[in-house]
Amino acid sequence: MGNSLSMRNFIALSACLTLSAVLVSVLPLVEKPSASFATYIIKGNSTQELLTIADTYGLQVSHELPIINSIAASMNTDEVELLSSEKAVLAVYPNNQFLVADSRKSRRAGRNAIQNDSAYPTLTHADRLHEEGLTGQGVTIAFLDTGLTKQHFLIKNSKKERRLLAFYNSITDKSSKPSDANGHGSHIAAVAVNSAMSKSGKYKGVAPDAEIVVVRAFDENGISSYADIIRGLNWVLLHKDEHNIRVLNLSFSAEAITFYWNDPVNQAVMRLWQEGVLVVASAGNTGPGPMTIGVPGNLPYIVTVGAMTDNYTPRDLSDDRMAKFSSAGPTLEAFIKPDLVAPGGHITAIMNSDSTLAKEHPEFHTNGYYFTMSGTSQAAAVISGIAALMLASEPTLTPDDIKCRLKASAKLAVDADGNLAYSIFLQGAGLVDAYEAVYSTVSSCANTGLDIEKDIAGTSHYMGWAKKDDDGNYFLKGLNGMIWNDGMIWNDGMIWNDGMIWNDGMIWNDGMIWNDGMIWNDGMIWNDGMIWNDGITWNDGMIWNDGMIWNDGMIWNDGMIWNDYFNGEMQKSTSSNCKSSKISKKSKKSRKARASNQCKHGIWVNSWVTQE
Repeated sequence: MGNSLSMRNFIALSACLTLSAVLVSVLPLVEKPSASFATYIIKGNSTQELLTIADTYGLQVSHELPIINSIAASMNTDEVELLSSEKAVLAVYPNNQFLVADSRKSRRAGRNAIQNDSAYPTLTHADRLHEEGLTGQGVTIAFLDTGLTKQHFLIKNSKKERRLLAFYNSITDKSSKPSDANGHGSHIAAVAVNSAMSKSGKYKGVAPDAEIVVVRAFDENGISSYADIIRGLNWVLLHKDEHNIRVLNLSFSAEAITFYWNDPVNQAVMRLWQEGVLVVASAGNTGPGPMTIGVPGNLPYIVTVGAMTDNYTPRDLSDDRMAKFSSAGPTLEAFIKPDLVAPGGHITAIMNSDSTLAKEHPEFHTNGYYFTMSGTSQAAAVISGIAALMLASEPTLTPDDIKCRLKASAKLAVDADGNLAYSIFLQGAGLVDAYEAVYSTVSSCANTGLDIEKDIAGTSHYMGWAKKDDDGNYFLKGLNGMIWNDGMIWNDGMIWNDGMIWNDGMIWNDGMIWNDGMIWNDGMIWNDGMIWNDGITWNDGMIWNDGMIWNDGMIWNDGMIWNDYFNGEMQKSTSSNCKSSKISKKSKKSRKARASNQCKHGIWVNSWVTQE
C-alpha cells in the first residue's frame, strides 16, 4: 500500500505538478506574481504568529483565517519572496477567484418550466417523507453563496415561523440584513428549503422546515476569492454550535490545479467535516470529460454531487439521463467522484426578479419569484435538503454515516439491457433516493481507509483506486487484483471510493505516471462520439449478474464475489462517460471539438441559465 508521504518527497512530487496559478510558497511550486500589489494567503503554524510577522513587514492584513492558521495580506513580488524566507511561513497562496454563476446567455431558448409541483422532491421521493411529517425540522443548513433574498418562503418555514438564524457577509466581515444582488444563492436555498406548497398540497422544497444560516461570500456578479470563502468557512466553524449547523452547502467550483490537501479552501472544508459538519459540494459543470471535478468537490471526504435531468417528463423515468454538463472523475488523486447524482436540470426555484441573473436572463424568469436554472449547484442543494431530512429523523448521525447511507441507497442508472448506462466516474453511486436514505441502517461504509486528522496535520495523504489502461480506459482495481470497471465494491466492507496512503514513489505531472507504470494523459478524450441514451432507468430493482438484485438500498452481502460478470471477456469502462461509438485516434482533434460542442456548456461554474 505504500508509506505515508514525507515532506521531502512531498516537495519533490509537488514540483512535478504543472500549475497555472496555484501555490506561491516555500515549496518549489513558485509561479512569479506580477510586480504590482496583490492579495495573498499566508499559512503558518498560528494566525497570531503570522500577524506579528505581518506587522514586522508592515503588511496590510485583510483577513484573519484561523481555520487554516492563515492570514491574507496585500504584497508585491519582493515582499512575497522575503516572507517566504521566514521559518514560520509554511506557504503563500495567490488569492484566486471562484465563480458561482455563468453570466453568458443561454445557448438555446428554454420552455416554461414552472409547474404546480416541484419535480425534484417527487423524483427523489422526498415527498413521501413529507407525507410522513418529516420536513427537516430542528436541523440547520448553512449556505455559503451570493446571499438570500428576503422572500417569505425562504425566510419562514411552513408554519410561518422565522427560520433564518443569521446572515453573515464574509466580504465585509459583518452580519447584516439578508440580500442577494446576484440571485444564485436564493435559487440554491429555495431548492433545499422552499416552504411554499403547490395547489396539490406538495412542498416545493426538499426540507421546507429546516432552519438556515446564510454566508454571503460572492458579489453581485457571482465572483468571490479564496480569502472571502475561507473567512466564511471560518465563521461557520465558529457559529456551528450556536446555530446547530449540521449541513453546509457549497454550490461553487474552481479548477483543481493541485492536490486536494494543498488547496486552502479544501483545508478549511476538512476542518468543518472533522468538527461534525456534513459538507455537500457540487461536482462542477465542465463535464462530461474525465478529471473535471472542481474544488472543493475533489475533496475525498465530503459529499460531491453530479446532476441528472428528468428530460421534462417528471412522471416518466425511462427518458431520464445524466446532464451533459455534469463534471466527472476520477480526481487527480484517483478518487471516484461524484459520490452520487441528484436532479439538476431545468430546476425552477425562487430568485429575486431584480437580481443580476434575473435581469441578464429574463427569458427564463417564469413568473413571480420563480426562475429556471440548471447545474450541479442545484443538484447539491437537493442533497443538502435530503441530509437535513436524514438528520431530522436521526440526529446522532455523523457526516460519514450520512455519506454512507446516501450512497448505499442510491440507484444506479441502467440501460434497457440492465447494464450500467453511465460510468461510475460520471454517476457515482447513482441517483439519490431520499426515502431509502432516511430509513437506511448501514454504517461504516464511507471514508474508510482515510484519516482526516492526519490529512489536516500533513502527516499522511491519500489516493483512490482509479486507474487507466493503455487504451485510455479508466477502471478500478480491487485489493485482490480484480478489475472493477462499472460498479461499486461492497463486499467485506471495502467501498470503491476508499482511500489508501499516498505512495512515495508516485510522480504526477501532465502525463502522470502511476506506480504500476500506467500513464494518465491529460490530453486523452474520454468520448469517441457522444451519444446520450434516452432509454435509461434509475431502477429500484436492478438485476445484476446471476440474478442478484440491488433492491432499494440492499447492500452486497459480506463475502459476495462480484466477478462472474467481469471474468473472461471483461467489459472495460469505456473512455467515455456517455454511450459511445468508436472513432479512430486519427480523428482526435475533431473528436475533441465535437465533444466540446456537444457536452461542455459552461466554464468552471456550477449553475447557469439553460434548459437541460
